[in-house]
Amino acid sequence: MSQLVDALKAEHANIARILGRVVELGIETEEGRKTLMAAKTGLLAHLEREDKHLYPVLLEAARDDDIIADALGFLHEDIVGVSEAALRFFDKYGDGPPGDEFADDFQALAGALTQRIQKEESVIYKMAENIDFLTDGAP
Repeated sequence: MSQLVDALKAEHANIARILGRVVELGIETEEGRKTLMAAKTGLLAHLEREDKHLYPVLLEAARDDDIIADALGFLHEDIVGVSEAALRFFDKYGDGPPGDEFADDFQALAGALTQRIQKEESVIYKMAENIDFLTDGAP
């Protein structure tokens, strides 16, 4: 198994832990919001690492492998959508006080992240582990 996939799985565990902590603290509480906003950098870095180092390799492999191509085609919209939703969420709530929609927006983002993690770990990462040119040296 590549070091990249191992690192991404560890980051998934951390993201799930943080989301759970935010829910435990309460998204409406100042401590819950601060915990979430403190996680922003790590979460966005994780999404960027996947988007820059994992998915391009899979897209390259999909050129010669119909199974990978089909899986990526099926999951592409969800995967891209979550990255965009996370960026919009943190742009909207990053600097100011939360608005009336904050709790609903958080629930939507947390649900989307959870689904993306499940899809990546059950499908995407398993494919990535079988690609010869997914190097262990990738960040």
